[in-house]
Amino acid sequence: MNQASETRRAHASPLFAGLPGDIGVSFEFFPPKTEKMEETLWDSVLTLAPLAPRFVSVTYGAGGTTRERTHNTVARIVRETGIPAAAHLTCVEATKDEIAEVADAYWQAGVRHIVALRGDPPGGATKFTPHPQGYANAVELVAGLRELHPFELSVSAYPETHPDAANPAADLDNLKRKLDAGATRAITQFFFEPDTFFRFQDA
Repeated sequence: MNQASETRRAHASPLFAGLPGDIGVSFEFFPPKTEKMEETLWDSVLTLAPLAPRFVSVTYGAGGTTRERTHNTVARIVRETGIPAAAHLTCVEATKDEIAEVADAYWQAGVRHIVALRGDPPGGATKFTPHPQGYANAVELVAGLRELHPFELSVSAYPETHPDAANPAADLDNLKRKLDAGATRAITQFFFEPDTFFRFQDA
């Protein structure tokens, strides 16, 4: 096979076309801020699609700062690809009614998977303070979302322990409360040593 025909053959099949089924992955995207970033994001989605990810998720800015962009990105992935898409949703600076409105909009757009997170304190604050009419934590958020629609709900898990947790045992207790409240699965933050994850999984 000459070089020209080999090049044509390589370009005719998508990158990663031979990998689906060999690995189980998900990808996390940030909602684009500009048209150029949206173009880049969409190129990335299409490039990664042949890997057949279990799902892709789109993050949600503190206090809903990316609310519209997150919604538009997730809705487009659902509408234009066969990739299951999840939307991040946090408790930060939002009332229960506002969260219900966001969740209803996702459901109407065909989004069936939410990554339910307490969220980081906004604006450089060191301590999370719930909105007076909002959810106090991810446990309450999961329970509230479960009452609205039969979403698939992912929550966070911390192999190296959440910085706000009193200790690893308390962190595991909190994870169990999230699962008991109706979460479908837990997904972890990045960890540096595989053994850290395996010990966490055993615990």
